[in-house]
Amino acid sequence: MTRPPHSRRATRAPRTGPGGPPIRAWRRAVALAALALAAAGCGVRGTSVPVDAGGAPARVSCKVPAGDTGAAVPDGARVTVYLVCSSALVQVERTVTRPEGTPAEGARLQEARALLTELQKEPSAAEQAAGFSTAVPQNLRVAGPRAGDPADALRLSIRPDDLPSFALAQLACTYGAGAALGRTHAAVLGGPGDDAPEHYACSAEVRTHPDIAQNAGWGDPLPR
Repeated sequence: MTRPPHSRRATRAPRTGPGGPPIRAWRRAVALAALALAAAGCGVRGTSVPVDAGGAPARVSCKVPAGDTGAAVPDGARVTVYLVCSSALVQVERTVTRPEGTPAEGARLQEARALLTELQKEPSAAEQAAGFSTAVPQNLRVAGPRAGDPADALRLSIRPDDLPSFALAQLACTYGAGAALGRTHAAVLGGPGDDAPEHYACSAEVRTHPDIAQNAGWGDPLPR
């Protein structure tokens, strides 16, 4: 009796490795093990669910091109303001008109108002391209000290503690760098009420973490 031509294929045992499982299954196991080792070496945790990680994070330089200090100002003076970039405060140079021949108190207040105006401005195209922004409210105003306040105090139209942490840090650091304000690396700020002004230092921690500075008890009462 003649055997059907397909019987040899039907009865052939699957190929195996030496004393082991079928070769095809063995190769698949080796490949899976290699993939697992590669993932472990890259610090990637395996997952059975597709994950959409989104686009790659945008990187900003936080550096304004040299020579870009805003619009040209006749007889302008260069000042330093602190803007927000990558969740930190970074120095940016601007050009403002600084009045000459005014009394000392008038010069201090005029510089404080000029610096506040710079902080409230929308960053230039070059600054925005470098990643800069500002958190200082447009409706904020600044006035000089009241009777009984320290001579270097400034009164804001919004309580300092009611300002966003980034805005308060911008003010403290910008005023702390002001030439007419003494370059004290700090600001003495009060609000519109009867609360006494407090001392806000522009420390490295504040510049690096302006978002947590206020919550960490930033702002020290002045000695009486």
